[in-house]
Amino acid sequence: MTGDRDAAPAVEVRDLTFRYPGAAQDSLHGVDLTIEAGDFVAVVGGNGSGKTTLCKTFNGLVPHFWNGDISGRVKVAGRSTARRTVGEIAHDVGYVFQDFGNQLVRPTVRDDVAFGPLNFGLADWEARTDEALRALEIDDVAGTHTWQLSGGQQHLTALAGALALAPSILVVDEPAAEVDPRRAAQVYEHLTRLNEQGVTVVVIEHHAELIARYARSVVLMDAGRVRWHLPVDEALARTADLAEAHIPAPQVVALAQELVPDVAAGRRRPPLTIEECAEMLRDAGRSEQPGAALLRPPDHPGTDGSPAPGSAPGPPAGSDVVARLDGVRYGYRTISGGKHTVLDGFDLTLRAEERIALVGSNGAGKSTLLSLLSGLAVPEAGTVEVAGRDTRSVSAAQLSSQVCYLLQRPEEMFLTDSVRADVAMHPTGRRAPDARELVEQVLDRTRLTDLADRDGRLLSGGQQRRATLAVGLAMRPRLLLLDEPTSSLDLRSRDDVIDMLSALAEHIRCTVVATHDMHLVAEWADRVVVLDQGRVVADTDPATLFASPDVLRRARLVPPQVTQVGHALGMDPLPLSVAETTRRLAPLPTEELV
Repeated sequence: MTGDRDAAPAVEVRDLTFRYPGAAQDSLHGVDLTIEAGDFVAVVGGNGSGKTTLCKTFNGLVPHFWNGDISGRVKVAGRSTARRTVGEIAHDVGYVFQDFGNQLVRPTVRDDVAFGPLNFGLADWEARTDEALRALEIDDVAGTHTWQLSGGQQHLTALAGALALAPSILVVDEPAAEVDPRRAAQVYEHLTRLNEQGVTVVVIEHHAELIARYARSVVLMDAGRVRWHLPVDEALARTADLAEAHIPAPQVVALAQELVPDVAAGRRRPPLTIEECAEMLRDAGRSEQPGAALLRPPDHPGTDGSPAPGSAPGPPAGSDVVARLDGVRYGYRTISGGKHTVLDGFDLTLRAEERIALVGSNGAGKSTLLSLLSGLAVPEAGTVEVAGRDTRSVSAAQLSSQVCYLLQRPEEMFLTDSVRADVAMHPTGRRAPDARELVEQVLDRTRLTDLADRDGRLLSGGQQRRATLAVGLAMRPRLLLLDEPTSSLDLRSRDDVIDMLSALAEHIRCTVVATHDMHLVAEWADRVVVLDQGRVVADTDPATLFASPDVLRRARLVPPQVTQVGHALGMDPLPLSVAETTRRLAPLPTEELV
């Protein structure tokens, strides 16, 4: 909502309605939206609200590539998209897809980043390529083949390809998805630099703290309509609207609304940064009450006496070993004939009743570790045992009765033409007596009943993620492995993931989640294993990890906002949730101080 008012808007949408073939309802309905040149816009909304479909109209993919019933008009830089090809519009609009893996078209990282500038005939294509690689710190893998990259590295490569073109309008669907937290900030810093140079930036985003820090305006999508388009401070103050759309307010906003009366009453705008929030709380006289930290719920990780980084917090007493890796070495041959070792001399033991978060920077070895635990890969040296069986002695199919691995790419999990059939495949194939009841229960818990007859490959990214979770939960494995399960999910869906894992704990002995979502780590995990370059650099609990700056820096991790505010206020131990921080900073009843 900035820019030269005499110039044509970057994007102008009027009375736009669109329905995909075979869909029961419109994905977009009567949309009106103006994005001024030079704005930095965050498009938010729940999964399935129409965010991605709307943005695909900006570069002509809807309706030139994705056909359907359409009415209304879309103009980009003053020109109608209806009378221009996708290739022509690409000179104005760069786009990074949610399914970014499908965007990589060349063998190596450097080739792929250079592909756009070369094809547009830009004389400075080499300089553009090198600058984009350096900006996202992937120049060290420039010669690597794209199929050898981790999911996060693939995402960064797709982003670099778009950044190398420096179009006048850049659309990025989920810039932080599957990217480690520090690199996510770097991505946004680079987008900000482009925006300051005059590029109009549009992001589809679920992370409210990134929106607060970088966006200038926010568009809220709801059931295929634009509910409002507001400056960022006004937008984030509308916490009720955001909550209704399953978009959480940034934790700094939530804290201020709980603890600063002027913010709660709407007389003062909420803070948008850690520093602003800490200063507001100090000005309001909020400090930790004596004894408040001792009232942390007993089942919450990170209480006093937590182990130091590098030592495991310890499994529940009497817990059985679910899986063990002993002296494991694993790597792969590169196209050039060399050898890339991912894990070497790797040891790890997983026990029943543990909730383990596997964290680390992109390419640290997280997905490789999950592949070894699932039997999809076997070690070159050492042993991997799951449920007492050496994975070399059983096939991955045989191991699937004990282990379920939900892949980083959700679209790879769909094998039939309906979500219901995909969810039912394992329990029906194993002739589970309660298969039908289980399938309906899982569909209901994942809010997929209304989508059960849809082809999972045609769902939105967030809906696909929920559908793959349903497939895994219906298998009721002893060991559940999830690779970035909350990527692209709205708040309600993320909370549903946590609730479903808890509800099925009687069937799932141990859960391991590879994630960059530090909120999930703080709110769900009781053990955190930190990887860096294929080695365990810390094995601890969330609160201890977030109080370890050297480990955080090495693994490119950023604590949740509430934890950073707690650090700024000198809280010890560090808080892990808004509720805990509010309780510890609020006056305690007299009887609790005795």
